[in-house]
Amino acid sequence: MSNNRYKSLVDYIRDIFKSNDFIPMHEPRFIGNEKKYVIETIDSTFVSSVGAYVEEFEKNIAEFVGVKYAVATSSGTSALHIALKLGGVSQGGEVITQALTFVATCNAINYCGAEPIFLDVDKDTMGLSPKSLEHFLEEQCEMRDDGICWNKRSNKPVQACLPMHTFGMPARILEIEKICNQYNINLIEDAAESLGSYIEAKGSHTGTIGKLSAFSFNGNKIITTGGGGMIVTNDESIAKQAKHVTTTAKIPHRWEFNHDEIGYNYRLPNLNAALGVAQLELLPNFLEKKRILANQYQEWGSQHGFNFVGEQQGVRANYWLNILLAENIKDRDAILSYTNDNAIMTRPIWTLMNKLSMFSASYSDGLNNSYWLADRLINVPSSVILDT
Repeated sequence: MSNNRYKSLVDYIRDIFKSNDFIPMHEPRFIGNEKKYVIETIDSTFVSSVGAYVEEFEKNIAEFVGVKYAVATSSGTSALHIALKLGGVSQGGEVITQALTFVATCNAINYCGAEPIFLDVDKDTMGLSPKSLEHFLEEQCEMRDDGICWNKRSNKPVQACLPMHTFGMPARILEIEKICNQYNINLIEDAAESLGSYIEAKGSHTGTIGKLSAFSFNGNKIITTGGGGMIVTNDESIAKQAKHVTTTAKIPHRWEFNHDEIGYNYRLPNLNAALGVAQLELLPNFLEKKRILANQYQEWGSQHGFNFVGEQQGVRANYWLNILLAENIKDRDAILSYTNDNAIMTRPIWTLMNKLSMFSASYSDGLNNSYWLADRLINVPSSVILDT
């Protein structure tokens, strides 16, 4: 591919974003009530983890996603950690996940004292492959009299399955759910990137299929609280325990400080929640604009020899980050070099988790699709484009 074709990509991105300056990957948009609500929070003096906006943000997220309960946390990683902990993951267990993910997925598994099992993804969804999952469980695991699925090779219990909805593209979560149910494995969704994504075949939002799930509101997400996360579930007892354990496991009392278990200081501050409430009001508009941007990329790409990834049949993606698939790793690196040299931020997918030193000893299957994607995948600028 010649430099003229790389230049055409750069020129098109600049034309879309109407800018000759540096174009970032995904910057937040504060065009609603953000300042108003944050100032109200400051004026109230309730800027920490106690405040009206925390409860309002939890309520609004639960309603938007379509679950009964939501518990706000200080980050997406902390939400994942507690979701895994309350989903039955503990010391000496194993969690099936994907190597094609952000490191927070595996860090949260490690926080619980468990070990990740890396299985391959589907090329089209970039999420955990049901076929890889089924093959692993059939070939390497067994159900024992205790009703638990055991890994025959390691003689450790498989305590959970943690697929991710990569870049907001829904994984084949209904197929994954069916397989997990057959093996009595808790399904926990890493929905960090997928707020506003749906499994249309069931009319369900991502993150509502598993026992629990976690969302992220980091500064680069589709809406942001600056830093923050959310645990969602339909299980009342889990929701109560999530709120308790993320609030240092303190027993409510007017003045005494008693704690009944090891807890975590993971609650989202009211100041951040105020930002989240305002951002959530804008989310439908953001989703509409991001869909327009994705369609523009895909239509232009089909006319100019660039392969932009679209959603699969039966799902509706939030198009958090748009994805360009290069022809091979040489083409990928050339595109990355040319775009970044020309002040347009693009990036490859994360280093596969099995290639990181701290997870290199963990089991992985062939990961053929994961490696194929890692050699080709490029994220391109995907910020919401405001009306001019």
